[in-house]
Amino acid sequence: MEFERAFMKNVKRIFVKVGTAVVTRADGRLAVGRLGALCEQLKELNSQGYEIVLVTSGAVGLGRQRLRYRKLVNSSLADLQNPQYELDGKACAAVGQSSLMALYDTLFSQLDVSSSQHLVTDNDFRNGSFRKQLSETVKSLLALKVIPIFNENDAVSTRRAPYEDSSGIFWDNDSLAGLLALELQADLLVLLSDVEGLYSGPPSDPSSKLIHTYIKEKHQGEITFGDKSRLGRGGMTAKVNAAVCAAYAGIPVVITSGYATDSIVKVLQGKRIGTLFHQDAHLWTSVKEVGAREMAVAARECSRRLQAMHSDDRRKILLDVADALEANESLIKVENEADVAASQDAGYEKSLVARLALKPGKIASLAKSIRVLAEMEDPIGQVLKKTKLADGLILEKTSSPLGVLLIVFESRPDALVQIASLAIRSGNGLLLKGGKEAKRSNAILHKVITSAIPKNIGDKLIGLVASREDIPDLLKLDDVIDLVIPRGSNKLVSQIKESTKIPVLGHADGICHVYVDKSAKADMAKRIVLDAKTDYPAACNAMETLLVHKDLSSNGLLNELIMVLQREGVILYGGPRASSLLNIPEAHSFHHEYNSMACTVEIVDDVQAAIGHIHQHGSSHTDCIVTENHEVAEVFLNGVDSAAVFHNASTRFCDGARFGLGAEVGISTSRIHARGPVGVEGLLTTRWLLRGNGQVVDGDKGVVYSHRNIAL
Repeated sequence: MEFERAFMKNVKRIFVKVGTAVVTRADGRLAVGRLGALCEQLKELNSQGYEIVLVTSGAVGLGRQRLRYRKLVNSSLADLQNPQYELDGKACAAVGQSSLMALYDTLFSQLDVSSSQHLVTDNDFRNGSFRKQLSETVKSLLALKVIPIFNENDAVSTRRAPYEDSSGIFWDNDSLAGLLALELQADLLVLLSDVEGLYSGPPSDPSSKLIHTYIKEKHQGEITFGDKSRLGRGGMTAKVNAAVCAAYAGIPVVITSGYATDSIVKVLQGKRIGTLFHQDAHLWTSVKEVGAREMAVAARECSRRLQAMHSDDRRKILLDVADALEANESLIKVENEADVAASQDAGYEKSLVARLALKPGKIASLAKSIRVLAEMEDPIGQVLKKTKLADGLILEKTSSPLGVLLIVFESRPDALVQIASLAIRSGNGLLLKGGKEAKRSNAILHKVITSAIPKNIGDKLIGLVASREDIPDLLKLDDVIDLVIPRGSNKLVSQIKESTKIPVLGHADGICHVYVDKSAKADMAKRIVLDAKTDYPAACNAMETLLVHKDLSSNGLLNELIMVLQREGVILYGGPRASSLLNIPEAHSFHHEYNSMACTVEIVDDVQAAIGHIHQHGSSHTDCIVTENHEVAEVFLNGVDSAAVFHNASTRFCDGARFGLGAEVGISTSRIHARGPVGVEGLLTTRWLLRGNGQVVDGDKGVVYSHRNIAL
């Protein structure tokens, strides 16, 4: 829930504990890059007015590595042949501490930040005078914007393993960090680990899931801990114990990755990373939450039941969905109008508000398209190829659903209806995450659609993801989600592609070109150019660059095209040649998607130059040539490597409905799987069915392969 981390805005004093596995590499040497990134984060927070206290581990591990190296250098051949003796841990601590602090001092000095060293032992905290003086000293240092650095003084500590017993005040640097946070009245404690947070089981187990908010009553008996730290004394068990103690004493705690370069900054921004421990956490989950994995697994189970249905039964579900939409049109309209009003009040751009609104007749149009989809040939289980491998051995290649789809889309609630109907028709499970601006519209549409799904299939076939913060968890589920389709801004698509191992189908840019050749008819060229740019400027298939043959600058057609566009209010930018000739501002880049009433114009020598320009600056979406020369047209159609290439037709025709696909989940510029507008066929894969009567391979003895194609 988004309010869980709202308290971060009141945080001023932050304690950060960094573990041995973060401070050092696997070979025991210092992880200088990670420490440098940590110090840069702390410097940035320090300059913003936060009070920072650092608790660090790593001295023993670092000292052990250095002493082993020194022993190796000074060893004779005879020494090397003898077994290595275990080094004294306290000697390791003494050697490592000076090296560790020297590095911190160097890094912070380079960032113009002062730091101080504080070595403490368990016994120190038994002295009330010490605790009082410690508090006063740290308070003075923080006022001077100094970063105090604490570590347990293992070199002189009198405590012996096992460390954690009833006589101890703290047992490791995790519990020390918790103790200091309480003593010095921290507003937040961040425990940096070598994993992203607390998982329900060992992080290496694929079935383990990240716990975003720890609830003692719920999670205490459910979690299975993995191995302890590879280098330090603690591990996740120690961190959880320290976090629970601090949180229930009133100090919020977040366990998160120390490998990320901006984890602390993200925590303070309220981002949902790591695991949060808070004394009020039990109040935030009054309603049982459905986790990302549970939602995806449920969608897969429902999809398998859907696939097993008879074709007529699947068709009836779509018809029932269409009826349900029409029956609930007034209710859908009320919720949609509320979204539109809220977006207008929030000052959203007019183009976004326009995409958000379900205009009169839209529900009827959507219902009609669903009925058209229902009447199409059943795409599931179609035999695509049939082969006789040998006598009595028949192989079939058949169409099959992909499995579970995750669709992330912005603004348009009608997209939810199209995508859901395509998923039902193709037998796929579906997870949907719409934009917050369409929250009420999406919720009512989802409710209406799932109410039409029979109970023997289950309404969890189509899941509606409640929060944007759930997306990172979903993107990690490459074992249960089969395809991600993002529909939205370039930023959204790029972020998703960078954040998941799951195949992503879509396009990050829609940089579409219209090339007007020297043989083009003037009236046709003007109509196509105007339609491609102004019919729907925000669409991904709108023209963003107009390429014009050089000869048209002398016969007047170039000027006519410019005048037509400017008369409609299109702002023009030019490439080097066009900006000079037409006296228009030069475009800062050819690779730019305006999504508005603006475009780039450039002059090219011929069709080959146009093709070269498109390949260098385009996005492989949709490109068009306007020409009466059919040979030139064929050169363009065969030469441009884009998902859709047109001759004498507007780029706006690149659309699933206009292509007769019934609907589309998006337009793909990928070269693997579907390309161009993606309808039902793009949501299918294939599988092989082999029918025999007892054949075995047995080294291929006695099997005579014919591999004969059988007519379908």
